[in-house]
Amino acid sequence: MIDARLAVQHGAGFRLAVDLQLPARGVTALYGPSGCGKTTLLRAVAGLVRAQGRFSIDGEVWQDDARGQWRAPHQRAVGYVIQEAALFPHLSVRGNLDFALRRRRRGQPAAGPAPAPTLDLDGLIDLLGLAALLQRAPATLSGGERQRVAIARALASGPRCLLMDEPLAALDAERKAELLPYLEGLHRALALPVLYVSHALDEVMRLADHLVLLRAGQVLAEGALARLLARTDLPLARQDDAGVVIDARVLAQDAAYGLTQIGFAGGSLWLGANAAGTGARVRARVLARDVSVARLAPLQSSLLNVLPVRLDALQVELHTVLLRLALAGPGADPAGPAAVQLLARITRRSCDTLALVPGDRLFAQIKGVALM
Repeated sequence: MIDARLAVQHGAGFRLAVDLQLPARGVTALYGPSGCGKTTLLRAVAGLVRAQGRFSIDGEVWQDDARGQWRAPHQRAVGYVIQEAALFPHLSVRGNLDFALRRRRRGQPAAGPAPAPTLDLDGLIDLLGLAALLQRAPATLSGGERQRVAIARALASGPRCLLMDEPLAALDAERKAELLPYLEGLHRALALPVLYVSHALDEVMRLADHLVLLRAGQVLAEGALARLLARTDLPLARQDDAGVVIDARVLAQDAAYGLTQIGFAGGSLWLGANAAGTGARVRARVLARDVSVARLAPLQSSLLNVLPVRLDALQVELHTVLLRLALAGPGADPAGPAAVQLLARITRRSCDTLALVPGDRLFAQIKGVALM
């Protein structure tokens, strides 16, 4: 686990104070409005901001003020990727990567255990598609290419933790779409934790396993991504693109109708054709505005996706009601910790007409499903 109990005071107007125990593998997203403390927390982990408190990763202590322990930034085995790639302009792509390798071979002076093993350089070059760029100068690369090199350089140093501060924010939509699949590949391949700062919910839903919601320097909520996205009491649920993610596997391809079927505990969904092979792991996004409910299973409907659910909670908004639904089909455990949940946003009139109350058994009708 990552244990982060840190506090940072910025003048009289802002104080960051967190007490977090985070997974030491996978992607933890730090999400919240501008000025909530996301970057400050990342810089405190790297030692670039002198926080008060304690930080350790898998029992390796980087800071413990109560015991007088403190590692300077150069003694912390972190890889740090920011919005701008910040490559050495006088070195080629290969030269930038070799610089990181030399730093790794020197090790971290007086820093305790060696950095955790990651992919070797050839593996990183292959995974991030850099082979054709190795002799190029940074000035000749696109924004997306520069970020791929920056990520490879950060990982080549053999970090215990990878810190990413809005790495896609400076890219246009095309370059962002180009880079996201590489980040997904890293997610699958790496055995180290990634702390990922973003203000873009679609990035978070696509990449994260764990989520920390920050507001005004405080932790509003933290936990597994799917669980927090399904909570009707959090600000995420009030956004227009509120919805949930479902981790699933590809069950079948229907080439005749251009459809793909995905399955998960207690159910399955049809969506537009996808190139993923049968058995492949995928992540689907279902928006609350694309889900409606009925008391009876619809007959002769154009909707392909109708799932039995239980109404767990409802949140009344100005003119709408947000429903949290737990899948209740065969093989599902609506009350279990791994229950698949959906959100549905309906009108207050519809809610009153159906006389909905928590505990009701309903049918969720899902209009749109997108693979992340």
